[in-house]
Amino acid sequence: MLRLNEIKLPLDHPADALTAAVSECLGIDARDILDIRVFKRSYDARHKSRILLIYQLDVDVAAGLEQPLLEQFAQSSRVRPSPDTSYHYVAQADADFPAFGQQRPIVIGFGPCGILAALLLAQMGLKPLVLERGQSVRQRTKDTWGLWRKRQLNTESNVQYGEGGAGTFSDGKLYSQVKDKRHLGRKVLEEFVAAGAPEEILYVSKPHIGTFKLVTMVEKLRAEIVRLGGEIRFGQKVESLLRDGEGENSGQVRGVTTDDGETILSEHIVLAIGHSARDTFQKLLDAGVAIEPKPFSIGFRIEHPQSLIDKARFGENSGHPILGAADYKLVHHCKNGRSVYSFCMCPGGTVVAATSEEGRVVTNGMSQYSRNERNANSAIVVGIDPEQDYPGHVLAGIDLQRELESLAFRMGGENYNAPAQLVGDFLQGKPSTALGAVEPSYQPGITLTDLSVALPDYAIAAIREALPAFDKQINGFAMADAILTGIETRSSSPICIRRTADFQSVNTRGLYPAGEGAGYAGGILSAAIDGIKVAEAVALSILATPEQTELSS
Repeated sequence: MLRLNEIKLPLDHPADALTAAVSECLGIDARDILDIRVFKRSYDARHKSRILLIYQLDVDVAAGLEQPLLEQFAQSSRVRPSPDTSYHYVAQADADFPAFGQQRPIVIGFGPCGILAALLLAQMGLKPLVLERGQSVRQRTKDTWGLWRKRQLNTESNVQYGEGGAGTFSDGKLYSQVKDKRHLGRKVLEEFVAAGAPEEILYVSKPHIGTFKLVTMVEKLRAEIVRLGGEIRFGQKVESLLRDGEGENSGQVRGVTTDDGETILSEHIVLAIGHSARDTFQKLLDAGVAIEPKPFSIGFRIEHPQSLIDKARFGENSGHPILGAADYKLVHHCKNGRSVYSFCMCPGGTVVAATSEEGRVVTNGMSQYSRNERNANSAIVVGIDPEQDYPGHVLAGIDLQRELESLAFRMGGENYNAPAQLVGDFLQGKPSTALGAVEPSYQPGITLTDLSVALPDYAIAAIREALPAFDKQINGFAMADAILTGIETRSSSPICIRRTADFQSVNTRGLYPAGEGAGYAGGILSAAIDGIKVAEAVALSILATPEQTELSS
């Protein structure tokens, strides 16, 4: 099979245009083309009046033609052999695992990282035990709506905690910038499709699922793990880590205790706890696990009419079904040395309440698969780092997050309303007193105020400089009636749980820090990929023979 790259066709090309394009590219008769499969489809919208679709295609040709064509195009990057993107398991347990005296691996957390770690361990016959502090995705959805509709927060079942992780209540983006030479991302997407995700996520350039489809998909992934011998326990909060060795001295993990007093022994524990498990971070630090602070970002959510973004990006082609709702990715380097960038952009979505602690306000963005809500929203955040902005101790970033979230709660009226301001007023430095043309989507509600006191001065100055700069890239971005809603603090984990090349904690053997919470991922796909890598490392540790090769990180 041949892989053809950079096949460009007009946005509204006829169905037979792919065959004609392949025929022209390879210089062969169309009758010698046996099959064409779209591996990837993206678009080039630099010229709005003539947007192009760009294809990567896998092509079967008539017998005897493939090798001559490869030789003919040996110097061209447009024609190559199709790579093997199938997944190959690194180990396989005996059917009767665990035998007497053997311990099952434990996975703590059941977000994208924990789900894929548990799924892969189950597929390799290792029958993992999953401990998730939150609730199953259906119950969790009800609990989350309790905050959005009734201002009732469940601190153990919310946007941050529960089956599916924080990514469940998001845009459901399934792309990342991680290097993926082993095509682990393809493995993730194929598992998602098998669990009910739209098949198009395998080939569109910026795949997404949306919250409602994620809920059903997560349930099917859970059912598959259970079918393969795994066990998932909801409402099981890990209270302590059993670890040999004192303080920072190297030790071996022996198991965990849960909040109901149970002790569960295991020398292979995957730690996939997400970026908001603040109490667990403290317990790990107290147990002597090596943790260090890392940079993260703070800012606001911004909302515009989705039609404005569509028009700016696609011109007269806005609304085209192939293009869908337009997104954007923006960055600006400020005079004060800060960088401001858009993060977690949600086309046709809503701004949602995402706190996990009482008396605090946090925002996030969410979209459904259809992306047909009236507003586009994105975080506009400023990068901060521990040495400059939160020195003092390992968990100082969490202290800063809590301080800002508590301030936002007070500014919103102490009822889980979020503080908000019109962009025009924010740029002029005056409080907002009335809404304009953009209706905010945040639930349970917003309180108009002056956001200039919601973040440190350096962040306010940076965002004020960035918004007009972004307006030069997307006409109307700094429109006076656009809405800023505060605050965004959970862009990524404020800590990193250090690990070695074999994915184990640098000072606690058998503990495998993974995903966003440990500082090794930044979204659904990258977290899921990290879950696969860590599961492989666990399997090799339990089952490997000396002949097996080490995994590449």
